[in-house]
Amino acid sequence: MVKEVLSWTVEIALTLLIAFTFVYFIGLRTSVVGQSMSKTLNGGDQILVNRFVYKVTDPKTNDIVVFLPNGNEKSHYYVKRVIGVPGDTIQVKNGTVYVNGKAFDEETDVASIEDAGLAADEITLGPDEYFVLGDNRKNSEDSRSADIGKVKRSYIYGKAWFVASPKKDWGFVK
Repeated sequence: MVKEVLSWTVEIALTLLIAFTFVYFIGLRTSVVGQSMSKTLNGGDQILVNRFVYKVTDPKTNDIVVFLPNGNEKSHYYVKRVIGVPGDTIQVKNGTVYVNGKAFDEETDVASIEDAGLAADEITLGPDEYFVLGDNRKNSEDSRSADIGKVKRSYIYGKAWFVASPKKDWGFVK
């Protein structure tokens, strides 16, 4: 009897440890606010955020990241695509994004940019800075805006990896 109780106790403890680890590292769930990431993500979509991946590696170009603008914890999470990484030079000319002097290779269909904002002039990213844009370039508050600007690495919480709701959009984020 004691052996069986001990066995159950160990199994329950192990299950709780696994559950805690999963929730701590991957458990952030947030909503997409607005249409700045449509067609990839829509306003109201519930997404799961992988917080662990950026503890062992840095965000890469075309990753969809979740961050707080300027680290403002009273703000909602922003969801945007990484266009530039530390050391890159970014500029928007004639509606096209240029990274290090070359037209950016988009992984998704995006409209031409009408308002270059801060990126009308060349922007050079520092050692812990990222340049992010929404996929809906005509309706996105992103690194082109003075309110967002360059996103510091410490403000990035994780990588969007799974759409949990609505059920029709359920699946991995591309």
